[in-house]
Amino acid sequence: MKSGTLKQILLLTDGCSNKGEDPSAVAALASQQGITVNVIGILDDDQSESPDGLQEVEDIALSGGGVSQIVYSENLSQTVQMVTRQAMTQTLQGFVNKELRQILGDQQSMEDLDPEKRGEIMEVVEDLGETSDLEVVVLVDTSASMRDKLQTVKEALMDLSISLNSRVGRNRFCIYSFPGKRKDIDLILDWSPKLDSISSVFPKLSSGGITPTGPAIRAAMYQFSKKNLLRSLKREDEYGIEESGY
Repeated sequence: MKSGTLKQILLLTDGCSNKGEDPSAVAALASQQGITVNVIGILDDDQSESPDGLQEVEDIALSGGGVSQIVYSENLSQTVQMVTRQAMTQTLQGFVNKELRQILGDQQSMEDLDPEKRGEIMEVVEDLGETSDLEVVVLVDTSASMRDKLQTVKEALMDLSISLNSRVGRNRFCIYSFPGKRKDIDLILDWSPKLDSISSVFPKLSSGGITPTGPAIRAAMYQFSKKNLLRSLKREDEYGIEESGY
């Protein structure tokens, strides 16, 4: 059983969208295209309650078929890793359930099986979680209120890369910030198997401005199709070279 490439958008933010389309609606569109949208809402370490705006965090993840968590900055690193892996498992369980329905009928799902069979299937899910390819577009909110959290975000993303290195499947990451200077999002790091190089990039980030979360998620969605197009063009170029004999 092969699930193909798992595609995720990981949104790191501390507040509510205040410009552009509804981010939950855009997340739902991403989910329809096979892209899971995970959201982590980041609190200041001295906050005693979650701001009202962070309700949006749960709404976006729910619409995007993903996982949401609201955490203090000091717990961000562990949470980023947990959310990414939990979303992988959730996506794979959905895939396995779909396969089961095709075999056993629409009324059957993994929860309907006896414990022994369910355990066997969960082993398959865990195996797929280690062997499936993973592509993650990380979307970092750099609005004004995130200024003091960006260093923690950088460290959390580096830890995520290290924690996923043990997987058999290929990992690919890219990082964008929003709001962009001229576009909805700005490229921080292009597609790469590791996030080691973000140390040199993050200090250059400037924070400030509005929070156009919906447009940012939509722009992030396009990065997957753009990557596939570039890969296809590269294959065509290689084929052309072989045909010409050079």
